[in-house]
Amino acid sequence: MTDGERQLQNSLKRITWQSENCLSCVWFRPNDALNADLLERGFCVEPKLKGYELVVSGRDWCNLYKEVRQTQIDLLQEGKMKD
Repeated sequence: MTDGERQLQNSLKRITWQSENCLSCVWFRPNDALNADLLERGFCVEPKLKGYELVVSGRDWCNLYKEVRQTQIDLLQEGKMKD
């Protein structure tokens, strides 16, 4: 393996934090609300985008971002625990 290949492989293993990503967005509906993380996938339910049924990861982001409040996260998780 060359040095370039080794560097590429190592960079793919790292997760870098991105601010204003889907995981911290009010429009993100993760598949697993109780254990959601940056790599979790879910739907974007932003009114303009909902019709496209976009599947995004917690790591994605866009210009329609709106920060989710902790109370909204709590409500979503409590609802999933009752299911």
